[in-house]
Amino acid sequence: MRDSAAYSARRPRGTDSGAHWISYSDMMASILMVFVLAIVYSVYQYNTILKQKTEELNLRQAQLILAQTELDEQKSANEAFRIRLQSQQELIIIQQNELEAAQSDLQEKQGELEKALIILTAQQKELADREADVLSLQALLNEQEEKIETLVGIRPRIISDLTAALSANHIPATIDPNTGDIKLESYVFFDTNRSEIKQSGLDTLNRFLPVYLSVLMQEEYREYVAEIIIEGHTDSSGTYLDNLRLSQNRALAVAEYCFRMPGLTDGMRAKLEEILTATGRSESDLIYDENGAEDQVSSRRVEFKFRLKDTQMLEQMNKILKQASGGTDQPAGNPVTVTGPGTGTAPGQTAEPLPASTPAPTAAPAVPGGLRFGT
Repeated sequence: MRDSAAYSARRPRGTDSGAHWISYSDMMASILMVFVLAIVYSVYQYNTILKQKTEELNLRQAQLILAQTELDEQKSANEAFRIRLQSQQELIIIQQNELEAAQSDLQEKQGELEKALIILTAQQKELADREADVLSLQALLNEQEEKIETLVGIRPRIISDLTAALSANHIPATIDPNTGDIKLESYVFFDTNRSEIKQSGLDTLNRFLPVYLSVLMQEEYREYVAEIIIEGHTDSSGTYLDNLRLSQNRALAVAEYCFRMPGLTDGMRAKLEEILTATGRSESDLIYDENGAEDQVSSRRVEFKFRLKDTQMLEQMNKILKQASGGTDQPAGNPVTVTGPGTGTAPGQTAEPLPASTPAPTAAPAVPGGLRFGT
């Protein structure tokens, strides 16, 4: 300012007005400069604050996004938990239903168990009754077995006595030592297609029958003989019915002669009326030679067979065994085969079916003995 005053003092007076405006313009320029600086500073400050606020806003926005992400994740977790909880609730409901069904099933099975216990009690009582019946039947079986054991040696003794008697009377005969079958060979009893006994046949019967009946009718054996069977047989010539009629007539002719036979006592005749039977077999039991061809001469025959009472005992034992087993153990059509001497049938024949749970009796000498005459 001093310089300005000195400068003004040195200036001429006429120039004061211009200097004044210069000073004023300088002052205005300074003020403007200050104002510009203030504005610049203000803008700078604003930009700085704006930048700071923007950074804070960005930071808050990032925090908000992070918080939103966490919230979304929490929502997802909550939804998964809700689904899992719902699934567990459904599983609990299913398990509860299964538990209720199991309880119902348990109650039902308990009811069935109580019924089964009632049935078991009844079956035990029935079993006790059956055991008592079995004991009773066993006593009957033991009694029958004792009788059969008595019969075990009957057939061999009959065969032995028949052999001795036929030999002593010089009657040519071959006796099977196992079955007791007797065959008289080379005798023709009937002419072809005839049922009248020829004289040669009568002579054979007159020699053989007294010996045969004397053995079977003796006191030792007569009570055990159940039946004497006369069977007529033919060869295959002609029709079956014609041969059946012929075989029946031939068997009947021999049976009739047995009752007319000389020397037959009243006791023998009465016994024969009880046990003698006659039947025709037609051509149902042909005889074949070693080549498999029919032996017509041997097929035309009359056979004598005897059956012991052990067969009846076997039938009675079968009935007892069926009664003991309820009659259902042995399927129908599946007979028990009993073979050999001392049994109820000849080798290859079958006896009445026995219950499957009971073995066939072994002491049963019931093989029918046979007499075979060529016809």
